[in-house]
Amino acid sequence: MKAIVFDFDGLIIDTETVWYEAFREVAKEYNIDLPLEEFAKCIGTHDDVLYEYFEQKVGIEINRAEIRKRAGEIHRQKMKQIQAREGVEQYITAAKELGLKVGLATSSTREWVERFLNELKLYEQFEVIKTRDDVENVKPDPELYTKAVEALGVQPQEAIAFEDSANGAKAAIAAGLQCVIVPNEVTSSLIFEKYHLRMSSMGDMSLKDVILNIEQGYCPQ
Repeated sequence: MKAIVFDFDGLIIDTETVWYEAFREVAKEYNIDLPLEEFAKCIGTHDDVLYEYFEQKVGIEINRAEIRKRAGEIHRQKMKQIQAREGVEQYITAAKELGLKVGLATSSTREWVERFLNELKLYEQFEVIKTRDDVENVKPDPELYTKAVEALGVQPQEAIAFEDSANGAKAAIAAGLQCVIVPNEVTSSLIFEKYHLRMSSMGDMSLKDVILNIEQGYCPQ
């Protein structure tokens, strides 16, 4: 292996559980429930399906910007104290020690990602960051991962993607990367069609052992 590529939301920091809580609170203001399985459809991709669900339940066209703004306000309050998920910083350190390149591929905006990475003091650790601002199509389209490995100067099969969402895993596999899924509280119940290794946390296994498992031909699910 020559590189690892991280997803961001839900993988480096668990913003997704907080987004679910925020949108569920907004849904209650519209007197509707937001089941996890409905919210999960937008994880790792764009929010259109979420707003369509709101409109279906409310019965009229909604002000999407207003809903996004309200959910964003709730999210900001809940995210005042942030921390990286278990094992993230250790994996980045291990990657550097092993001589691996480190990239990031996310369906979020660059402004969003840079804000949190700077707060975590991790921004400088990534040699390549590809966001929705860099592509025509976000995940599950493979474009983000394709551009990330190209910019890192490695072949897709020489890189491992770390993902927490089904849409992200689809994108990584379609781009030809090895894929390790590390679901969070919200995504742990999702159906992941294909991947090479699954962990509940990056604290479960060292990066070196992850690479060893994959290079020894751990069979994709």
